[in-house]
Amino acid sequence: MAKANSPKDGSLALAEMKEFGSFEAATQRYVRRSLDVGLDRRDAVRRWSRDVVEAASIRAQKAVYRRLEEIRENVPDDSGLDAVEPFFAPLITISAFDLGQDRLPSFAAYRFLYERLLGPYVRPWLPGAFCAAAALPHIHPERRRELLQSISEAAATAPGWSNRAPCFYPDWVEKVPEGALPN
Repeated sequence: MAKANSPKDGSLALAEMKEFGSFEAATQRYVRRSLDVGLDRRDAVRRWSRDVVEAASIRAQKAVYRRLEEIRENVPDDSGLDAVEPFFAPLITISAFDLGQDRLPSFAAYRFLYERLLGPYVRPWLPGAFCAAAALPHIHPERRRELLQSISEAAATAPGWSNRAPCFYPDWVEKVPEGALPN
């Protein structure tokens, strides 16, 4: 759902939609599912599971995502090291879970999801959390390489970040049966 209140917001929402549309179908599905779990939008198991394995994965994701509220409450205002540990350790843990699901193939997809799960003030912390989680040993070495190579130098070394909230939150779209639309 896009929340556009001005022409500028509308163009930002369109840019976000275009970025989301550039992701593979499996990545889009995982982002929508993760937003349902992380934002408690609906029963994700009933909506997204196609089999018992996927249902178990969603239940595991729910358990891991319980720490999202703790992370949201602890986003540091600055880069003071005393505030980093209670925030960054759980962020890396949740990031490692999501990257381990093999549905977020790049920093762009990861950033897109986490900006929506945690809000705009998490942006400065996302490159570090992504790199830390992608480098953990539970990620296959080839996958680790692909993930770490997906973060651009600009993203890794940005001098500042926008605090503008995302405009577009992807959601479930019902399929329209063939012949249901008028000619």
